[in-house]
Amino acid sequence: MVTKKLNWTHLTISTVTLAVIFTVFQYLIARQLIDVYYQINLFMLGINIILAVSLNLINGFTGQLSLGHAGFMSVGAYTAAVMTTKLGYSFAIGIGAGCLAAALMGLLIGIPTLRLKGDYLAIATLGFGEIVRVVFLNIEYVGGASGLIGIPQLTTWTWLFVSVVVTVVVIQNIVNSSYGRACISVRENEVAAELMGVNTTKYKVLAFTVGALFAGLAGGLYAHYFFIIQPGTFGFFRSFDILVMVVLGGLGSTTGAIVAAAFLTVLSAGLQSFPEVRMVLYSVVLIITMIYRPQGLMGNKELSFRTFQRIRGDKNGPVVNREPV
Repeated sequence: MVTKKLNWTHLTISTVTLAVIFTVFQYLIARQLIDVYYQINLFMLGINIILAVSLNLINGFTGQLSLGHAGFMSVGAYTAAVMTTKLGYSFAIGIGAGCLAAALMGLLIGIPTLRLKGDYLAIATLGFGEIVRVVFLNIEYVGGASGLIGIPQLTTWTWLFVSVVVTVVVIQNIVNSSYGRACISVRENEVAAELMGVNTTKYKVLAFTVGALFAGLAGGLYAHYFFIIQPGTFGFFRSFDILVMVVLGGLGSTTGAIVAAAFLTVLSAGLQSFPEVRMVLYSVVLIITMIYRPQGLMGNKELSFRTFQRIRGDKNGPVVNREPV
């Protein structure tokens, strides 16, 4: 009974905290107390969190090195934009179509390529990302090299905030489920997982499809906030940005992915006047991380209420279990 009470307490605290964060930023945006520059970076932060958390499901929890996440983002962005701009559908339908298109692409690409391992999988996913970019580059219906222009700005703070929360909650629940444990077993030792009866291809494709779905969600939100999308926006360097967030935060840590996405978004905003320095700094950050903390900032740990309870217990002495035996 104590565990149930604590869970309800944690849920209440989390809900109230999220409601306060949403209300504060909604008020600041509505009253225009945050200028356009900071609003752009706030929305980019939310989009980057979705991308980092979704890629972490593939790279961190399942242990598959994917370098084509920006390709799924572009599929979601173009599909959602075409649905709203060209076909006249609502934003919700456009976002849903973008998510489904990206998930379907993840499924179609995942089935043949996820039988590969290591460097071979990385090269295959990198090739997929470049194929998608070149395809959009040569389709005049979506603007070709000039990009799709005139997309309505339909991404609001409400849409972004809800999307980020849904992404984190859904992926974290997958990780904590039996599916998540199977994915982690694939990461730890794929041969042993197969010997224990785990269908490794099935769970790798599942992780790939879910990760692609949320990358498509991020792409749809991006397209409907920045008015214009171009194939070059979703090239290899975009996939590299997302990969750096995952590696820096810690492979297998959702909290780490969120923290690293926030850190690199702020860092990137501060270096906008020096674009050539940004990639050099990213590379330096990766090198330093791999040398001094190869497991990332958070490793595979998560920040939770239990973490703060343990910290409080360390300060006040050991926490005594008062439940009856």
